[in-house]
Amino acid sequence: MDAFRFVLTDQEKDYLKNLVRLRIAARLAGRKAGLPEPPSELLREPYGAFVTLTLRGRLRGCIGHIVGDAPLFETIGEMAEAAAFGDPRFPPLSREEFEHVAVEISVLSPLTPCPDPALVTVGRHGLLVRRGGRSGLLLPQVPVEWGWDRETFLDQTCRKAGMEPGCWRDPATTLFWFEAEVF
Repeated sequence: MDAFRFVLTDQEKDYLKNLVRLRIAARLAGRKAGLPEPPSELLREPYGAFVTLTLRGRLRGCIGHIVGDAPLFETIGEMAEAAAFGDPRFPPLSREEFEHVAVEISVLSPLTPCPDPALVTVGRHGLLVRRGGRSGLLLPQVPVEWGWDRETFLDQTCRKAGMEPGCWRDPATTLFWFEAEVF
């Protein structure tokens, strides 16, 4: 897999981070947020993305859309609301929490089948495992944050899917990889 060559300017990153905060603030106020015009055409391109919210260093919500089938800025806005109010692991974000929440955005490269798990590089690749009706995804930054090696990363992706560790070795399991621009 060639390196993901997606680069955003500081202005584009600031726009997307502000968009996340705008969408969450509007929802907390009970109104619909308008989408300000993006500063570049790149933000109108279709990319998958995740929005991760943390509070005092702990996960508070993380939702994403894997497939790039809508303009990036629209996807980021939708994922912002989903991470704040729709992550089933957490109650909806409160106004008090909103004041202290940190935002991380991950823009995803297209998913492609991983030809060999031995090629997975911790910190570079994100993974998706799929078998039957189960799937699990971990972003590239997750194994770095937890100090995992490649095999632990693969096993934990299986666990995220509700499958047994080592499921990635099963020929019935499909393994996909991707890269991300994280900011």
